[in-house]
Amino acid sequence: MTTYEKSFKEEAVKLSDEIGIKKAAQQLGIPYYTLADWRHRQNIHGSQAHVGSGHKRMSADEKEQRIRELQEALGFFAKNRKK
Repeated sequence: MTTYEKSFKEEAVKLSDEIGIKKAAQQLGIPYYTLADWRHRQNIHGSQAHVGSGHKRMSADEKEQRIRELQEALGFFAKNRKK
């Protein structure tokens, strides 16, 4: 899977606003639906739409849940390592 920097995504969306999604995707060598998704996310989330190289944006609840899961896994592996 190809990952793209936040700045590239933002510039690609700007270009697609100027010349259209299809032409921008062709010029940039990226899939049409990838660029369409970036535009959709930017329309919904504004400047917080693109968090970097393919990283999923998580809500505070999702982050807390993920932290709990990682702590449990860490505890599990640490306990097994002591044996």
